[in-house]
Amino acid sequence: MLSLVRNKNIKIIINYVLGPLVFILLSISIYRQIQQQPNWKESLVRLKLSLNSSSAWMLGLVLLLMFFNWGFEARKWQVAINRLQKISYIKSFKAIFTGTTLASFTPNRTGEYVGRILYVDEGKRLQAIPVTIICSMAQLQVTLYAGFIALVSIQSTGALPSMFEGNLSRVLLYLVLGSALLLTLIYLQIGWVTRKLHKWRPLSGIIPYIQIVEQFNATILLRILSLSLCRYLVFVLQYYLVFQVFDVSVSWLQCFQAVSILFVFLAIIPSFTFLTDLGIRWKAGIEIVSIFSSNTIGIFAGAFTIWLFNLIIPALIGSLLILGIRIIKSKGA
Repeated sequence: MLSLVRNKNIKIIINYVLGPLVFILLSISIYRQIQQQPNWKESLVRLKLSLNSSSAWMLGLVLLLMFFNWGFEARKWQVAINRLQKISYIKSFKAIFTGTTLASFTPNRTGEYVGRILYVDEGKRLQAIPVTIICSMAQLQVTLYAGFIALVSIQSTGALPSMFEGNLSRVLLYLVLGSALLLTLIYLQIGWVTRKLHKWRPLSGIIPYIQIVEQFNATILLRILSLSLCRYLVFVLQYYLVFQVFDVSVSWLQCFQAVSILFVFLAIIPSFTFLTDLGIRWKAGIEIVSIFSSNTIGIFAGAFTIWLFNLIIPALIGSLLILGIRIIKSKGA
């Protein structure tokens, strides 16, 4: 009897306290993180001024593109998770936002997996983790190949950021290409790789949870990859628009080069949470974009706006969605 009461209390805490707690912690963390960043006041002022200028429609478009950005991710995850369980597009969208919220408190966004699998039926949640990893692998491939193209094209002009001068740029070039090719090989042969793991006795315990990826044929994998490419192009377009808003004079090609190198940099540099990404994005963004424009405040404001629109707003939405999730449903859970 005592154990039943204890289990009931645990369920109440998880289902009804976790959501509000996450929302409060996220709000406090965002506030503190913004205050710790250099030039955040100037960036906020520039953002407010832009809302009252003729370029306000561009900011509105950037905000709208945020939904396309995560919409492609939601569709990608829906296509992948449907191998395990049929879910609606709206439910997939909710899972993506919730994952973004939990990613804010975990190293290298690992909480994103937890947030997404909360929308999967109990008993299938562990199997949903390798499915989500497939989506991450696809997006990382696009990031690496785009970064490689950007590095090659920018090297031909000789306009490299100081952080990539000398032998470092060459090493980075080979590292990015090698990682991309290896990842593509594993990605396209994921079923074969999984079957090979069956023979490795130390992994026998997790085989039942990763077998799901054997159902991913080339058609599905390429579909996920194409959605990742679409999402990447939305990213670049968002950066291009905010640069125009804040008078950072870059062409579309220069924007692609700068953003692609920035994304590669963020992909290979681990961070504790995406809340610390703001400082990293500012520093790396200044270093990379400054080879095309000297408008430092504009670059700051652009990085701040992208961070706010693409990460913070979805995370806040996700924290509200957590309120409606019943994490533990069954009596015997």
